[in-house]
Amino acid sequence: MIQAALRLVHLSSPQPGALADFYQATYDMRVETHDEYHRCHAPGRELWFSAGPANQLGHALFRLHDSGSWQAFQARTATLARASTDLPALPAETLVFADPDDNRIGFAPPAAAAPQGGNPTEAPPAVLQHFALRTPQLEDMLAFYRDALGFVVSDLVQTDAGELTAAFLRTDTLHHSLALFRAPFSCFDHQSFETADWHALKVWADRTGRRRTPIVWGIGRHGPGDDVFFMVRDPDDNLAEISAEIEVCRPGRATGLWPHEEWTLNQWGKAILRS
Repeated sequence: MIQAALRLVHLSSPQPGALADFYQATYDMRVETHDEYHRCHAPGRELWFSAGPANQLGHALFRLHDSGSWQAFQARTATLARASTDLPALPAETLVFADPDDNRIGFAPPAAAAPQGGNPTEAPPAVLQHFALRTPQLEDMLAFYRDALGFVVSDLVQTDAGELTAAFLRTDTLHHSLALFRAPFSCFDHQSFETADWHALKVWADRTGRRRTPIVWGIGRHGPGDDVFFMVRDPDDNLAEISAEIEVCRPGRATGLWPHEEWTLNQWGKAILRS
């Protein structure tokens, strides 16, 4: 494993200010503006929004856990083509690559430890843990993240006929930091904040309820990852997830294979199938 964790997701939107307001209120985040960018942040979670098409990933940023992992990742990707970016949040040393759908994926060296302040209000801790993409070229996307960048495949989903429909990939011991779903077109699917436990998930659900933000999927339990979760939709119709108790993968864990059915994505009820 490359030993990295997701630290930032940047989305384009025809209404970036509305998205920033939504995440500020729903997910207890502060908002700052940097030229045309809106930055939403709280301890452990950071989202950026800028003007552009809806439902598209501008960038995702991973940070390597330690200097040895950073050096190994630099060596692994030394021959890969770099992609350009102008997002001001990215450290100068960031290596940026474009995946087969032209999403920009950045990797940065470990950051110096900094003291973290408390949450802005009363919400429990929640850390930006993974994101998901929809793609019409799932095999090419899987090969890029697995073979070129070094992500590890935790679980695959396929139809009875053997067609691959989803892949869950990890960059450290947590079950997935990226999920890929087969779909007719390329777009952003969701980001997920990981909270501490079942009780904290309930507190987050109560918070969304008080704001009259409807839960559109869940509360449920994913098969791949074994996490409990719920999802809402933001003003651009992106899914936004709170999850808890995601699987910690043991060394040498074999890749799981799941059937393409609702039960795989939600063992407690209905599911959103992307294909």
